[in-house]
Amino acid sequence: MPKTIIITGASDGVGAAAARQLRRNGHHVVVVGRSARKTQAVAREIGADHYQADFAHLEEVRQLAATLAAAYPSIDVLANNAGGYFAERAETADGFERTFQINHLAPFLLTRLLLNKLTLSRAAVIQTASAGARMGRLDRDDIEHAGNFNPRVAYATAKLTTILFTQELHRRFHPRGVSSAAFHPGTVATNFASDASGYLRLMYGSRLFRSLMTTPDKAARHLVWLAESTPGADWESGRYYQNQKPRVISPQMRDSHLARQLWDYTEKSLDNWL
Repeated sequence: MPKTIIITGASDGVGAAAARQLRRNGHHVVVVGRSARKTQAVAREIGADHYQADFAHLEEVRQLAATLAAAYPSIDVLANNAGGYFAERAETADGFERTFQINHLAPFLLTRLLLNKLTLSRAAVIQTASAGARMGRLDRDDIEHAGNFNPRVAYATAKLTTILFTQELHRRFHPRGVSSAAFHPGTVATNFASDASGYLRLMYGSRLFRSLMTTPDKAARHLVWLAESTPGADWESGRYYQNQKPRVISPQMRDSHLARQLWDYTEKSLDNWL
């Protein structure tokens, strides 16, 4: 049966590739992206609805949630795929470190504002994480890396928060019908590290290294699998997946108390937008 599937970060890369595959399979796909031009181009190509929102501005995320809730009677899948890697520490206009906001706060806010719709729809929430989360460490006293910013650690920690958010979303809302999963798409030849420095910039800019990476089309198959298959039968809600198998890649992933603390911290941080 065709599903209504919303994909953020769908103007390029894995998100766009997943949107194409899901649309070919007959689903009602909704693409969301930061670039209005690129998002419109993908939507026009595949015949999908489209919306623009910059996750560096939480008011845009709030407006997006209101628009989506009004536009669709049900939402079967919300794919939180948008994210970003940044070489320098900077705060957004909302006052948060931008790696933390774009990778965690914004998708949390979008999900949280759509929860009534997602619950009624018995939806699946799919999060694009990363195996790099194994290098992350969530410091309760410095979640936004104000004291010692390292771009790789900040990104890895943001992806760790994605996995913890997935687990806590399951704990709180799976009894009400919402399923959740996070997945690693692989090392993908996209423009992901365009703002990176050092070895990451060299790696993503190298034809040799890029030839060894997976393609967006292959990486998108993981998202497509989660979106089209059945939670509880094909995959287990609340888990992190690599190559369609559940994995535990960080000791902090096992810390259910930390996941609850992160949820509470995030809701408090987003109080002005909820």
